[in-house]
Amino acid sequence: MQQAARHRGQAAFHAGLAAEDSVARDYERRGYALAARRWRGAGGEIDLIARDADGLVFIEVKKSRSFEMAAERLSPRQMKRICLSAQDYLEDKGLGPLTNMRFDVALVDACGAVRILENAFDGGCGD
Repeated sequence: MQQAARHRGQAAFHAGLAAEDSVARDYERRGYALAARRWRGAGGEIDLIARDADGLVFIEVKKSRSFEMAAERLSPRQMKRICLSAQDYLEDKGLGPLTNMRFDVALVDACGAVRILENAFDGGCGD
């Protein structure tokens, strides 16, 4: 039983990495440079951080059987943690809170298709 659970966990981990790779390629095709992968701050991990001439994009990748199921996996608590880590990232890089940024959610379905929800956190990380 434990071995089956371990195998499922490893499969999910590798599927998550593949989804992140796919999303990273999508952003690069659209002209973004990847600034960081799996960046860890006080609130937890940010899957991808990209940048272009307009600023930074903090990206949470969610994979599931459908886009709808993937979207349901992002909780308000998780958004708050991502915001905390984004603040740490800005401080770590010597950037101020007025840095132009947004929070995207990248949804990946079972076929590997990607759907990007720009500014998915409804205007940022305010209380």
